[in-house]
Amino acid sequence: MLNLLLASVVVGCSKGTTPTPPDAQTPSSDDLRPPVEQRTPNAPSQSPAFDGQTRAPQPAAPSRFSIETVADGLDIPWSIEFIGSDEMLVTEREGRLRVVSKDGTLSAPLQGVPSVHATGQGGLLDVALDPDFETNRMVYLSFSEFRGNEENGTSVARGRLSDDQTRLENTEVIFQQQPAWRSSHHFGSRLVFAPDGNLFVTTGERGSASELSQDPSNHIGSVLRIRPDGSVPEDNPFVGDATARDEVWSYGHRNLQSATLDASGRLWTVEHGAKGGDELNHPEPGKNYGWPVITYGENYNGLPVGDGITAQEGLEQPVYYWDPVIAPSGMASYEADAFPGWKGDLLIGGLRSEVVVRLTMRNNKVYSEEWLDVGTRVRDVKVGPDGFVYLATDQGTILRLVPSEA
Repeated sequence: MLNLLLASVVVGCSKGTTPTPPDAQTPSSDDLRPPVEQRTPNAPSQSPAFDGQTRAPQPAAPSRFSIETVADGLDIPWSIEFIGSDEMLVTEREGRLRVVSKDGTLSAPLQGVPSVHATGQGGLLDVALDPDFETNRMVYLSFSEFRGNEENGTSVARGRLSDDQTRLENTEVIFQQQPAWRSSHHFGSRLVFAPDGNLFVTTGERGSASELSQDPSNHIGSVLRIRPDGSVPEDNPFVGDATARDEVWSYGHRNLQSATLDASGRLWTVEHGAKGGDELNHPEPGKNYGWPVITYGENYNGLPVGDGITAQEGLEQPVYYWDPVIAPSGMASYEADAFPGWKGDLLIGGLRSEVVVRLTMRNNKVYSEEWLDVGTRVRDVKVGPDGFVYLATDQGTILRLVPSEA
């Protein structure tokens, strides 16, 4: 077990960039640098719908940070949630929930975690705290659940974290994605509490039968909105519509593994495309985000997705997209003080890209994009109480990004 070992110090750590002085940290429209992504798109004949929808310029200077290893020895840690200044809950995809201290100590697996069907991309996924956690100690988990007849699907459970932090008490499943079928792919899933106390749940399209993402009468490829007890808020967009599920907030998504709120309480998500077509969206109630009718990118076999179109009336355009992909997982809005130049930026974990993508937003559009090179698959991104950025990696580590002037 490692104890806050310094893994690397990176000066001007964006991929493919050259260090510049600290006084050039604030970007302006006159000195932004060329986009970091210079590879040929998988679908080079496709064009963005508007300027700045892809390949935004880099900020004026690379961010300066160091990478520290907080803990290791985990088995594909999927999500981080701080429960105090020095401790965090961490899910492991195989089905374990642990308390991890900032000195690197790993607790024994907590008891009371629901039974997880850990298959392929499925397992124990996200963890979130009730907005009233300090008084009720309620913890929420998303996971792939076995439903019988070899079927499975994404579910959400909640339980009370015991006072001694060794178990979840009175654990209950409050939501089950429908329909379920046998699959080891694309379960989603992130959990985000909104300012009104309701819970956003993101799901995947399960890899096959992705046309179901176009049908709000199911939970496939959707953003869902439920109350903390699993019931449906009366102001959800499809309440009272017999052709749609009451829980659906937005639909037409692929595999949603990134979600967060910005400082104003707006929901942002990033979903996996296929070969190209990772998308940043701001899901709004009742809207259709297009998959698989429109998308930027192509199938893994090189053929078009559907008709190969990127726009259609009635279908929402992504705020931003990537082709080739970053393979997004985990997301945070940075509102702390340790990295003052990142205030208001979105931070997105990259699996295939092995970076943290930093997006500077202006007027709800991407102004600049920076890749913070981590060198390993980033599964989750969280901002700690200390203002540093914590990462869960498929390598089995919890890393921490801290400012560096070296």
